[in-house]
Amino acid sequence: MTSEHLIAAVSAALAARADLLEPKHDTALRLFNGFSEGCPTLAIDLYGRTLVLHDYAEGEDTEQSHAAALAVHAHLRAQLPWVQAVLLKRHRSPDPMERQGVLVCGERVDRHIREHGVRYALELQLHGESTFYLDTRNLRAWAMQTLTDKTVLNTFAYTGSLGVAAVAGGARRVVQLDHNKAYLNVAKASYSLNGFSIHKADFQVGDFWTQTNVLKRTDARFDCVLLDPPFFSTTSGGTVDLVNHSERVINKVRPLINDGGYLVAINNALFVSGAVYLEMLETLCADGYLSIETFIPVPAECTGYPETIVSPPPVEPAPFNHSTKIVVLRVRRK
Repeated sequence: MTSEHLIAAVSAALAARADLLEPKHDTALRLFNGFSEGCPTLAIDLYGRTLVLHDYAEGEDTEQSHAAALAVHAHLRAQLPWVQAVLLKRHRSPDPMERQGVLVCGERVDRHIREHGVRYALELQLHGESTFYLDTRNLRAWAMQTLTDKTVLNTFAYTGSLGVAAVAGGARRVVQLDHNKAYLNVAKASYSLNGFSIHKADFQVGDFWTQTNVLKRTDARFDCVLLDPPFFSTTSGGTVDLVNHSERVINKVRPLINDGGYLVAINNALFVSGAVYLEMLETLCADGYLSIETFIPVPAECTGYPETIVSPPPVEPAPFNHSTKIVVLRVRRK
């Protein structure tokens, strides 16, 4: 795609998001989903007053894509003059610094954003990640509204945003579990931004399979378990494979949930259709001890809009609206 065509596609995407783009200076949005909106190698996010350009090009397309991304950056600065920094992440680069992100404009990136009145810490260059998932915004709203006075286990917590939302909504206790201490430190920073108390025992660094076994041995129970794993990972404790065996992680946490409690299951595997995922869930529910309560959609600006989408997803996500498929299940115990 030429720079001119890319700028036209990005302009159309901005126009569709015009009602979201009042400069609030601390919001977080996806401005351009290139996979569906015309350029599969580029995504553009806004975090406060920082733009993050995600360049996924590789091979012979790399330099052309890099030039186009820089052209888009100049165009966006003109359209959004209040932006103070632009970070370019070349995710396929052999250079780790380029994968983490290079400032092409400005002196520093934003360190926090605000969503639904809650502040979230950011480390936009940590391990090549942005440390805040935009596609689970509606789930954070659900957690704030639903988990008041509940006990919550946030597995694969990453930087803990789902758990932070639960705390903000009045959850009685939230345990954040992730294998990476650096990510949980970002979660702690979010707690501090909001004045939430930090209890060391509620931030557990460890392997999902090992730590859930520990919780089972201690007869731990929660009113809600949040389950947002990567689509594939393997450790000495076990393998997560959301393409072929997403039921394994669901079954692993079921014993940890109180009668009548919630199990929030997310499958972000791009090539797993919504119908296939739903069929797996319905099979799990056949014994009557799980039931599907609701689907939670991904925000429209993350998926693209009817007038901006030019490429269909590789597989049909329906009845979900995105490859990030979010289901709230209810649990009944024997």
